[in-house]
Amino acid sequence: MDHPESKNSGNGTAHVNLKRINKQYGEVKAVDDVSLDIEEHEFISLLGPSGSGKTTLLMIVAGFAKADSGHVFIDGKDISLVPPYQRNIGMVFQNYALFPHMTIADNIAYPLKMRRISRRKVRQMVEEILETVQLKGFGRRFPAQLSGGQQQRVALARAMVFKPPILLMDEPLGALDKKLREQMQIELKHIQEQLGITVLYVTHDQEEALSMSSRIAVINNGRIEHLGTALEIYDHPANEFVADFVGETNIFSAEVEQVQDDIMDISGSCILRMRTKARKHVETGQPIRLAVRPEKVVFVEEDCNHCTYDGTVEDVIFLGDITKYYVRLAHVHRGQQEGVVIMKVQNRLGTIQYKRGDPVKIGWNEMDATIV
Repeated sequence: MDHPESKNSGNGTAHVNLKRINKQYGEVKAVDDVSLDIEEHEFISLLGPSGSGKTTLLMIVAGFAKADSGHVFIDGKDISLVPPYQRNIGMVFQNYALFPHMTIADNIAYPLKMRRISRRKVRQMVEEILETVQLKGFGRRFPAQLSGGQQQRVALARAMVFKPPILLMDEPLGALDKKLREQMQIELKHIQEQLGITVLYVTHDQEEALSMSSRIAVINNGRIEHLGTALEIYDHPANEFVADFVGETNIFSAEVEQVQDDIMDISGSCILRMRTKARKHVETGQPIRLAVRPEKVVFVEEDCNHCTYDGTVEDVIFLGDITKYYVRLAHVHRGQQEGVVIMKVQNRLGTIQYKRGDPVKIGWNEMDATIV
């Protein structure tokens, strides 16, 4: 990716446009007619399960994979046929790809030397980026002398030191333990905001995408199912796949009984009759799927709205900050999966703890139900 001919340092940010990208391997469509517009300074995450096509799409932007059709534009210039080493793009991999025989300073300086930048300027740029990634004074060490998190920051520094127009990151935190990964998410987002760099980030970790991204593109079977902010995708998922993949959710089958303005009456085998706001176009008699997030479901002492049901606790899982309950609704026949509602309850002092077999009454605010 680095090459002597690439002498320009770039402006550190870019507008990236993908137009109708397609890539097929045999009978499998890895990328299926994907278009994506990434604004300057944005942090866009490609989120999806293994085999969804997100890494293939990233490799096409980097130039390591060639699209069967479609175009990649950076700042209005079509780079679809430009080789990787001439695209002037920064990239960070999951395995860091550091040179073990080189010092940290030399690792970071490598792309600058390939661009034939003067030694004095190289030293200055290396020191600046080391300070940015909070590794000042580590320049003379070798990769083996650093922790996993420090090595990841070195890889990040090397990818950013020449101020590329866009930074591509492929599961860069996947090799770190949970606590360090969460710490690095915060640091990485702060660095991105500080430098104002455009980032395209691949991950299968929903929490990672939700916590870091300006917008998230949820990908499945090579297609973007939903593009939006973390709040939009979590609270108003475009379809059932998005609702189920991004966090946990309860999905119910129902039928629209009446629609008046944006309020509809619905009923189903699990939810009886209730009213909720229609955020999508629906018609009377239409079968729908309804999603309710587990943290929206609460224990209630008496009927307080249209969404209150009797049930029995089937399972209890203590997770430290929360307790997860599986509650089977009373009027659903055993064996029907839809009859089991997942709840997440914050563990606070004085909170009632239920156990298996306890009869309970649960409910949720009618506006917390979303059509998917």
